[in-house]
Amino acid sequence: MRTPIGISNRHIHLSQSDANTLFGSNYQLTKMKDLSQPGQFAAEETVIIKGPKSEIAKVRVLGPYRKFSQVEILASDNFKLGTNAPLRLSGDLEGSEPIEVIGPNGTLHLNQGLIVAKRHIHMTVADAELFGVTDGQIVKVKTPGERGLVFDNVVIRVDDSFLLDMHIDIDEANAAGLGAGAWGEVIIEGKE
Repeated sequence: MRTPIGISNRHIHLSQSDANTLFGSNYQLTKMKDLSQPGQFAAEETVIIKGPKSEIAKVRVLGPYRKFSQVEILASDNFKLGTNAPLRLSGDLEGSEPIEVIGPNGTLHLNQGLIVAKRHIHMTVADAELFGVTDGQIVKVKTPGERGLVFDNVVIRVDDSFLLDMHIDIDEANAAGLGAGAWGEVIIEGKE
């Protein structure tokens, strides 16, 4: 059973109130392009994220707005920023790292919200039945090619609003030599 693989760079999800602080009152994001998941998009807007050691500019804002702001970085970004962002699923922010976010109109001091995203596969309920998996289950994904490897600890996320797609970041994609159009074979322990 194969899944397409989407590759993410560092990015930020904002709440409406935090976007207002960074960009101005009642701010509406400008869509640049749609992403693989329905309703999700990359915005024209970017911000600067600043840690204790350094900062990273041109961090893309993704929409639509969320309840809480969240910054997803690459594990290697921790060295540049001087942070220790935990490996988490999106939305699991309790006790995560603080980060400063700088926009053209203001600055945010997030007390938590900086994470490295866990690799995961989005699936519909029908996809999950077809693959024989359940929400929250951990699987492996094998990738082809000269630098092919097996990704362990891939979390299954099931919701009918999703489209089948595995999400990894640029660090992980580079390790496996993956680019646009990548795919992987889902391996479920105990199944041949």
